[in-house]
Amino acid sequence: MTTSQFDRLAQVYEDSAAMPFRQGLEFPTVLHHLGDLADSAVLDFGCGSGVYSRLLARGGARRVVGYDVSEGMIEHARRREEADGLGVEYATGEFPKDLEGAFDLVLGVYVLPHATSYEGLVAMGRTMAAALRPGGRLLTLPIHPDVHPDPEYYAAYGFGLSVSERADTAPVDFGFSVGEQSARFTARYWTAATLDEALREAGFAAPEWRRHVVADTAEPGPTDGFWAPYLDRPHAAILEARKV
Repeated sequence: MTTSQFDRLAQVYEDSAAMPFRQGLEFPTVLHHLGDLADSAVLDFGCGSGVYSRLLARGGARRVVGYDVSEGMIEHARRREEADGLGVEYATGEFPKDLEGAFDLVLGVYVLPHATSYEGLVAMGRTMAAALRPGGRLLTLPIHPDVHPDPEYYAAYGFGLSVSERADTAPVDFGFSVGEQSARFTARYWTAATLDEALREAGFAAPEWRRHVVADTAEPGPTDGFWAPYLDRPHAAILEARKV
């Protein structure tokens, strides 16, 4: 991941947390699969502006560390921590050696799509594995291998993405708008077989695929047809894997 794509986007990422899609589906899905965080040390790998780091801290995690290569994102996250006082730690630059083996759980939301080569994908996985204690758990959200090809398919949920081809490292053009602000960046597509192979090579057992969850409080409601197209063809996969 290059810092140039993200250093200036912290506020729009922060504001995106209020999107109905994130509030009604994405956040509930991630928190559901994380489960009880009590007494857990959690690394938010690729934490961006710290949205998930703060959710983890408020969810009862014993220790939360947010890590991101974007100095601009980390600066924003640290300013929020000064205001919120949740006890979240933040780090940037080369992954700190003193964080290796320190965590029960690593959360990596939309980070694997920023690896631009197979070697980079494995290296990212190895860094996350190194952060975990033996048997520790990874929950990560890459681009779903079966993502819908129509760039407008996800427009109702506040974002659009275009995949040039269904091949490893194929560029994925992703954009979203929040009010009058917008963000656009390039990610990478990975097949299911390659994601499986890379995580195994990085030091994890075979990943298990999890389902999406719509919150009971979502607007529109969880039984409304609004969510059906997304649940049928989600743009993000949810993979859970244990360090071996």
